[in-house]
Amino acid sequence: MTRPKLHAVFQTLGHTAALKDGTVRMPEFDLEFTDVVPIIQAFRRMVRGLEFDICEMALTTYLAARACNKPFTALPIFPVRAFHHGAILHNTRLGIRSPKDLEGRRVGVSRGYTVTTGVWARSVLQHEHGVDLGKVTWVLSGDEHVAEYRPPANVVSLDKGRTLENSLIAGDLAAAIGIRVEHPDVAPLIAEAAAVGFERLAREGYYPINHLLVVKDTVLRSHPQVAVQLFEAFAAAKQPYLERLRKGQIAPPSTADQLYGRVLEITGHDPLPYGIEPNRSMLEALVRYAKEQGILSRAYALEELFAPQTLTLKD
Repeated sequence: MTRPKLHAVFQTLGHTAALKDGTVRMPEFDLEFTDVVPIIQAFRRMVRGLEFDICEMALTTYLAARACNKPFTALPIFPVRAFHHGAILHNTRLGIRSPKDLEGRRVGVSRGYTVTTGVWARSVLQHEHGVDLGKVTWVLSGDEHVAEYRPPANVVSLDKGRTLENSLIAGDLAAAIGIRVEHPDVAPLIAEAAAVGFERLAREGYYPINHLLVVKDTVLRSHPQVAVQLFEAFAAAKQPYLERLRKGQIAPPSTADQLYGRVLEITGHDPLPYGIEPNRSMLEALVRYAKEQGILSRAYALEELFAPQTLTLKD
């Protein structure tokens, strides 16, 4: 009997490689892979064209898509996590002594307002440094993956022909989120940003989620067992990676490997937990931040966002 094939897009990472090379397989389905580089282009193609059966997606892209009733649903599989204190750069010539000094200024955001790094970084400004986000003009270098989304009134587009990098160097922007600039007039806004993130992790379990997995609703209706089988396959694929991480056998380690290794050292636990309950606090926090920042009109319950058959799964 021919096994159904599912068209999937997700990054080849240490903890997904066993799925990509066929070492781990689903019991009843075969995965056909398309590599999309950079992966953010897959988000747009899924949101706008429903091109894939299974797709990695940025978390706030998914929230915006869900609010617009896009016909796909998330599984609590989280392949990418990161801290974002270091994502904010500022122009050192403009007299910015603290994040509060960004109020009344123009701050760039790479690509769209709903980019997940931007949401997490703005939450840091608001909740750790008391910045009134409504007093900042947010300047975007691109458009939104979810074309129907309309940002708040204090969100504008960068002038044509300009880049965030050049605008920050010139002082036209006081700061920018999600870009890389090597220039003597540009520096991180938050000093010792990596240490600050790890301190919050150790103190309160703060550990931001960037990406999850979505499945087309037509697939979930036709094959309701797909959700659980995908979850179990991703969990199985992760195990050999975690074993190598624990033993220090990843060489050379990527930036992500180093991050996950440090998280493992601090917490003593799996640095890539799947399932809703181990991630509830971070998921609820991001939903709350998305509501505060004008991305969602209401704060969704997590049970509304994930496939029902996955709500109690743990890896």
